[in-house]
Amino acid sequence: MILKDRELKIFAGQSHPQFAERVCESLHIPLAASKIYRFSDGEIGISIEESVRGADVYVIQSTCYPANENLMELLIFLDALRRASAYQINVVIPYFGYARQDRKTRAREPITAKLIANLLEKAGADRVVSADLHAGQIQGFFDIPVDHLTAIPLLASYFQEKLKDEIEAGNLVVVSPDIGGVVRARKFAEPMHTELAIVDKRRSYDITNHCEVMEIIGRVRGKTAILVDDMVDTAGTLVKAAEALLERGVKKVYAAATHAVLSGPAIEMLKNSPIEELAFTDTIPLPKEKTLDKITVLSIAPLFAEAINRIHSNDSVSILFR
Repeated sequence: MILKDRELKIFAGQSHPQFAERVCESLHIPLAASKIYRFSDGEIGISIEESVRGADVYVIQSTCYPANENLMELLIFLDALRRASAYQINVVIPYFGYARQDRKTRAREPITAKLIANLLEKAGADRVVSADLHAGQIQGFFDIPVDHLTAIPLLASYFQEKLKDEIEAGNLVVVSPDIGGVVRARKFAEPMHTELAIVDKRRSYDITNHCEVMEIIGRVRGKTAILVDDMVDTAGTLVKAAEALLERGVKKVYAAATHAVLSGPAIEMLKNSPIEELAFTDTIPLPKEKTLDKITVLSIAPLFAEAINRIHSNDSVSILFR
């Protein structure tokens, strides 16, 4: 590829180096050299192993589990690059942790997503590139450009091919597992020209993150359903929604989500759930112990690579949001 003006360098944090390698493969450039180590007391140390002076630098790091370790590593990485005279420091965060703490739901609670934005800017970030933030308003927490990519076209295309017979027969319905995800589900449904349904649930905000499905809004009986969400954490919401759909006459249930957080009892719940197949992207690494036959992982790395190429070349990125 032809690079304009300034040299492009891509560094990888330790949260998901495979993702960074896939991005570099798509761009046909090598991964830049760095060394991340631990002191005996657990402190993180970082060494940039090549010159970045005057370069456009991208650091790829998902702030997934362990979230605090990965976040601290990213902040130190940014500080090292700033002090090494990088021209522009771009932070690529495929999965933005702490995004669910985007507002106060009770008295005396923090808005941690805003705090993370402040920390990233203070550490030296000039731009953020992320995918399917849990709350879109997080973009406004930053005073620097934020390119908010989406995996919806990628996931929708996968199911459009897989379930084309159901689509042609008019037997497919796209379902949002909660009211807040309606816009996301509608965007998923639009290219397939399918109907939309919503799971109306009541959540109890206790330590178990328990939720209770109340009702299904929309016509679902006799159809095949695809549940669409931005992430799957403990999988409680998803599994209860799938069970509720089957109770109301749905034939089969599939699911699609950008981020495979899969914490706590998620794998066991999904394994025993009636969901036929779940499609995720690779914004979060999926270790061997979290793999299931019913889980499919699609790579969103080429989309991030194209975004990086367009940003570096001063071309429009807006087409990638669609």
